[in-house]
Amino acid sequence: MSTSEMNDVQVAGLAAAICATAEAMGQDMNPSTAALMAEDLCAYPVDAVKGALKACRNEVRGKLVMADIQARIQLKDGRPGKDEAWAIAVMANDEFETVVMTDEIQLALTAARPVLESGDKIGARMTFINAYERFVLHAREAAKPVNWHVSIGYDANRRAIAIEKAVQMQRIPHEHGQKYLADLRIAPVTEDGRALAGLITGTVTRPSPDVSERLQGVKKSMLAVRKANADRKQQIREEAEQQFAERRAELMRQVEQLQSQGATHG
Repeated sequence: MSTSEMNDVQVAGLAAAICATAEAMGQDMNPSTAALMAEDLCAYPVDAVKGALKACRNEVRGKLVMADIQARIQLKDGRPGKDEAWAIAVMANDEFETVVMTDEIQLALTAARPVLESGDKIGARMTFINAYERFVLHAREAAKPVNWHVSIGYDANRRAIAIEKAVQMQRIPHEHGQKYLADLRIAPVTEDGRALAGLITGTVTRPSPDVSERLQGVKKSMLAVRKANADRKQQIREEAEQQFAERRAELMRQVEQLQSQGATHG
């Protein structure tokens, strides 16, 4: 189970916490409503949801609603604001710079790059920000955790500095940073190596003809795997929908049991 998934016991406990938060805010909430809210929030990390509920108790005046909870979760998801994202994107457009960026920054930069390369920096910034905010919104709606990755530049002297800074800012784990640094000390990044990395980072480079042919084969294989994964996800989704009603009833039972236990101890 990933850190962004909750088990049934955690979801039931979350539903009870939602009821308690609503009560602390002067609101009576039906256990079935709390169970539905918990089900919708279970894709987020447990600590993030608990922190958002605490923030709602301290900040919100009025009834507890889903939008208030989600807004506070999303503000703490680690994605930079639009201005910082643009500054990172400008650096990433320099092939000599090693830059640590999010998936959304990379996608927005791809959209803005033609305008940037035409020399219209103001227009490029507007295009980037519009695209970035859209990609961030979609990622947050899907409860997708932030993903920072390293785009290696040509300047060897700047690589270690960029990676060490990213580790200090906790944008990449310490062990990943050490691995990057170790790999860079072992061998320089060649043009073909950058092209191979481009399959992951999305950075466009010009590999040799031999590597280019192999890349095409790898891309075809990746597309086939993605299609198979999409078909599997659809099957899983259909199975989950069949089980939803039964799981909801069980969650409601657990919520009511937890509330009953709390009332007894109280």
